[in-house]
Amino acid sequence: MALDAETFDALVDTVRRYVADRLRPLEAEVEANDAIPDDVMAEMKAMGLFGLSIAEEYGGLGLTMLEEAKVAVELGRTTPAFRSTFGTNVGIGSQGLVMAGNDAQKAEWLPRIASGEIITSFALTEPDVGSDSGAVKTKAVWDGQAYRLSGAKRFITNADKADLFTVMARTGDEPGARGVSAFLVPRALAGVTIGEPERKMGQKGAKVADVIFDDVIVPVENRLGAEGEGFKIAMRVLDRGRLHI
Repeated sequence: MALDAETFDALVDTVRRYVADRLRPLEAEVEANDAIPDDVMAEMKAMGLFGLSIAEEYGGLGLTMLEEAKVAVELGRTTPAFRSTFGTNVGIGSQGLVMAGNDAQKAEWLPRIASGEIITSFALTEPDVGSDSGAVKTKAVWDGQAYRLSGAKRFITNADKADLFTVMARTGDEPGARGVSAFLVPRALAGVTIGEPERKMGQKGAKVADVIFDDVIVPVENRLGAEGEGFKIAMRVLDRGRLHI
C-alpha cells in the first residue's frame, strides 16, 4: 500500500537531506576503510530503510515499487555502498520470504529483517554456473527428517555480515529449473562458512564473499514453497529486487 503523499514526500525529503548532509561527507572514509561506519548503519535502521519493501504489519514501511525507485534515486546521489547496506535486505535478500514464505516464516523473520536486527543475503551465484538459477549444483538432499545442504556460492553480496541466506539448491535428480528449491538458511547453522571478502576495484564498503555449505542440516520448515519451485521464486525475486542489487 502506498503512503499518503504528504508522508512519502517527507520521507524523500529526509533521505535527500541525509544523503547530502551525512553520507556524502563520509565517501572518502568509506573508500579508505572499505566499510560503512557502524553509527551510519544504526541511523539507517532507525530511519526504517531496512524495511522499505516489507509490509507495515511486519514493521516495515510497505512502499510500492514506484516509491522505492524514488527513494533509490535519492540514494543514487552518493556512493552505492550506502544503498547496498540496506538494499539487499529490502530487495533480493527478503523478497523470496515476502513472496513465497508461509505465515509462520514471515512472522518469525520479517519483523527482525525490517528493523535491521537481521541482515539478509541471496545465495544463488555459483563458481561453475554463474547466476543461472536453473543450473545450480548446490544440493539439498532429504534424509527422512531434514535436508542436508552441500555446495558453494560465489560473489554473494553482504555475505560477510548476513544472518540469513535465501539459498537456491537442487533437491532432486530432475535436471534444469524443475529440480531447484529455495531455502532459508541461518548463518548460525553448523556447516555454514563465509569466505574472505573479495578485493574489488570499486564500490568499496559493499562486500561480496563465498558461502560454503558443508552438510548443513536444514529443517523442512525452512523451505520456501514446495520442492521444485526455487527457479520460479528466484525469477520473481530478481525481477522485484533488481532495483537494489
